[in-house]
Amino acid sequence: MIPTHPIRAVVPCRACLSGEDLDWLGGGRSVSVALALTTTAEIRPGPAPDRRAADGWSREVWAFLHERLPGLGPRPPAVTVSSRAPSASGLSSSTARIVALFRAFTHPSLTGRHVDDDTIARWAYEFEFAVFNGGGMDHLAVVEGGALLLEGRERGLPAVRERLEFPDEWRVVVVDSGTRKDTRHHIRDVRAQLASGDPALAAYRAAADEASERVWEALRGRDLVGLTTAMTRAHEAMRDHQRMSTPFLEELRGLASRAVGLPLKLSGAGGGGAMVGVCPAETVEGTVERLRRALSASHAQVGVIPAPAAPARRVVDPVPSAPTAGPVRGGERQPASP
Repeated sequence: MIPTHPIRAVVPCRACLSGEDLDWLGGGRSVSVALALTTTAEIRPGPAPDRRAADGWSREVWAFLHERLPGLGPRPPAVTVSSRAPSASGLSSSTARIVALFRAFTHPSLTGRHVDDDTIARWAYEFEFAVFNGGGMDHLAVVEGGALLLEGRERGLPAVRERLEFPDEWRVVVVDSGTRKDTRHHIRDVRAQLASGDPALAAYRAAADEASERVWEALRGRDLVGLTTAMTRAHEAMRDHQRMSTPFLEELRGLASRAVGLPLKLSGAGGGGAMVGVCPAETVEGTVERLRRALSASHAQVGVIPAPAAPARRVVDPVPSAPTAGPVRGGERQPASP
């Protein structure tokens, strides 16, 4: 089908607050939050471009869908993709691009049917797994929005244990180091550790899982001090057990702490990319401006980006206002502790 009106798909990126790799190692928890640094895929009415003129990802995603949705034409429609998130930074910009293409290409005006969010997340995971052999945190995070507590699985999408809206009174500050990460080699190396039973990996999994529990408790309780403390633990586990950080990233962490008192955690693995911190919304403008000034003299290539959280697409439980409220696990309210 040829679309008769513009189609736009807008997808958030995500920050990992704790538990890198645990989404695919299995037996551990991770926490993500979707950020309103969006990627947009837009299709305008008109004939499909020549096969060679189409973007590589567009061709590959269309070919994947062509096998699953009978009736699609041989070539994808002309699509333009733009992003507000820094690329190769550990904020899932590549996954956001892929999901945006899946959303645009499965629009009912092209397919004649509705494709639900669960299917979009699963297909996007299967498509990207064939390339990177990684996990599914990113796909769930950008499809579902909000904050997610995930239980990892060695194959397939992780299980969503709980969902929350990120507190409105907080903002995420992204510090983009300007150094690219290498996720493909990182995943290869960690899979080799897993196969050999490396004790360093086991120690990391235990420390990161505990940090994820503390991060989620702080989110539920709107405890900003507890959250930043738990995120620091998560970063230290990445750095000390798995060498995911670098001297340059640690230098930036120290500068942010001294300049504005903002603890930073690396988001994503691969030896580079962005770090994230959380501060009150009412102080974020001043925090960002002071940090930019502190970085401008010696680290002009480093970007500082304030980012509100992207809203959840599904109904989530509100943060409890009284200690009698029990946690949500697996979608069901649990009784409060006596």
